[in-house]
Amino acid sequence: MNYISRRSLSRRHFLRGSGATALGLPFLEAMVPALLPRAAAAEAESPKRFVATCAGLGFHAPFLFPDQPGRDYSSTPYLDLIRDHRDQFTVFSGLSHPEQQGNNGHASELTWLTAAKRPGLAGFRNTISLDQLIARQIGMKTRYPCLVLGTGSSSLSWTSNGVEIPAESSPSRLFKALFIEGSEAEVEAELRQLRRGRSILDTVTGEAKRFGNTLGHRDREKLDEYLTSVRDLEVRLQQSEGWVKKPKPKVDVAEPRDVQDRNDAIAKQRLMFDMIALALQTDSTRTVTFRISGMNAVPSNIPGVAHDWHNLSHHGKDESKIDELRLIEEAEFQVLNDFLARLRGIEENGRSLLDHTAMIFGSNLGNASSHSWKNLPILVAGGGYRHGSYVAHDPDDNTPLANLYVAMAQRMGLEVERFGSSTKPHLDGLEA
Repeated sequence: MNYISRRSLSRRHFLRGSGATALGLPFLEAMVPALLPRAAAAEAESPKRFVATCAGLGFHAPFLFPDQPGRDYSSTPYLDLIRDHRDQFTVFSGLSHPEQQGNNGHASELTWLTAAKRPGLAGFRNTISLDQLIARQIGMKTRYPCLVLGTGSSSLSWTSNGVEIPAESSPSRLFKALFIEGSEAEVEAELRQLRRGRSILDTVTGEAKRFGNTLGHRDREKLDEYLTSVRDLEVRLQQSEGWVKKPKPKVDVAEPRDVQDRNDAIAKQRLMFDMIALALQTDSTRTVTFRISGMNAVPSNIPGVAHDWHNLSHHGKDESKIDELRLIEEAEFQVLNDFLARLRGIEENGRSLLDHTAMIFGSNLGNASSHSWKNLPILVAGGGYRHGSYVAHDPDDNTPLANLYVAMAQRMGLEVERFGSSTKPHLDGLEA
């Protein structure tokens, strides 16, 4: 499991030689669970949730985007597969992050949730991802501030000092973390680990303060920021002890078994979406990212597919390759349809869980065949928005995708006006 704290520590190495420097803050952010006791179950309003899912090999645009924008758009092969939820999603084209040319054709995946520029090139340093910004604000309300998930170890989530948070790819491990109570010995061991983290922070704080008198004005400001972050993390560590002792939710669901066929990409997606639904339903978290990796192999159990997925994504307009690619991507949309149906079928305070969950589903590539990061496929579902439209922004002079991110952050209760490359605190076509 991966966890985040409210703030990230400075990466400056104030403490060389202190004996505590081997443990960097990003590691602590990834290992420390959520801390504050959850708000009372009977809230006046249901909590808002956020889910972001990125498919790294994109989707073939002609099978996704309608010919004409508006509420009366004619459906497409991919949208047909989720037609039962047409009133619960909006399709966007003409969105992207600026300056996404990177050190390879897939580098824009690094910045899909951050909007940082020139991914992977010399001098690049990532920025905080949208999910982590949200979790830093509301994560204290649930056992896990954020679930960082994927079909591989890479993720969409980045700390404020530009460190990637590894993804959990095992549904069985995720299930155990969410719902299986540890033995008394295991609980005590976790408490000891948390207390050890607090002890290390005591050492870190003392050593950092010792350097304070020798620093210039600018470095003292950075040190103050560092110490503030340490204090925030100390609070979280203290509060986490309460979560360790608190019983986990009980669910009437059999413990899942991980998909054994490493190439069964669709089964992996389906099982992880099932876990996401359970996590949201039990209010174990309110923020989730899910990275769907492509692969250099033939996906299993998709009749008609005989070539590796990555190769098919670089179809070069070869119709036979596009036909096979369509089969894979249709299977992905069928899984998405089932996930939306599941959230829609769960009632919470008179509305569906989907109404309380805003989901972004899309990709960092608008045209995977040419590695284009322009005109991204973006679908927004749920969240209580007025859906049912296809919104086409300028396909050449794209609207910043980060405008959507600001709107999503505000929906989650954050008082923000900008994020990344945003130019507005809202996205035209996203109607509340």
